[in-house]
Amino acid sequence: MNSPKRHLYIISGSSRGLGLALARQLLASAEHQVLGIARRDNETLYGLAASTGSGLLQWRQDLSNPLPAAQTLKQWLQAQPLAGFASLTLINNAGAVTAPAAVQDTGLAELSSALRVGAEAALLLSAAFLDACRQVPGELRVLNISSGLGRRAMAGTAAYCAAKAAMDHLSRAMALDEAHRAAQGLKAARIVSLAPGVVDTDMQVQLRTASPAGFPDQGRFAALKAEQQLSSPEAAAAAVLRFLARPDFGDQVIADVREA
Repeated sequence: MNSPKRHLYIISGSSRGLGLALARQLLASAEHQVLGIARRDNETLYGLAASTGSGLLQWRQDLSNPLPAAQTLKQWLQAQPLAGFASLTLINNAGAVTAPAAVQDTGLAELSSALRVGAEAALLLSAAFLDACRQVPGELRVLNISSGLGRRAMAGTAAYCAAKAAMDHLSRAMALDEAHRAAQGLKAARIVSLAPGVVDTDMQVQLRTASPAGFPDQGRFAALKAEQQLSSPEAAAAAVLRFLARPDFGDQVIADVREA
């Protein structure tokens, strides 16, 4: 009997930017099934999936309230014939950027939302994914899309920096849990927190057009665009997927595509 060749990818923040580019490139293969989780659907993905014969579901979920999304994901996975997949991958890509400013100049609700989307959602979706998929034979991978700002703080972006730093440390702790499982002879997932480089997304627009009074690094981000030093979402997605496909994926928990 031939081994299964289908691959399931769950992507948060799949309706635009890097998440959308990841979904597009994965849907180019009929062997891939993509579940996108975002506040809105992206209609172009339906046509792409239909043209390639790949599988696509899109869920409208507000990840600033991540608990219902994680509960729904767990229930959905438990109801699926997951043994038919050669691999199951969760890509925690969703993130939220507050308007560049010091924390005291940012609304409390906006700060709370940024941490929930960028950190709590990654934690809960990962927990739901691993719990629901643990008993299936396919390879398990969790890819957390981090940022250089999780490793180097910058004024005016405290909430985003904190969320990405939390994602990195979450990945480290989860990887230790998985290593403990492997040492016991149990099925273990491979975990990576990956910085994708400087990508020309809506976040970059927000940073380079911010007021220098609240964001001292505004000029540097404007220069990145002017000097064509930004990666397109499509190029960044291709680099991320190449990293995901590496046979040593998971050996280095905290990684950067620019250093791969």
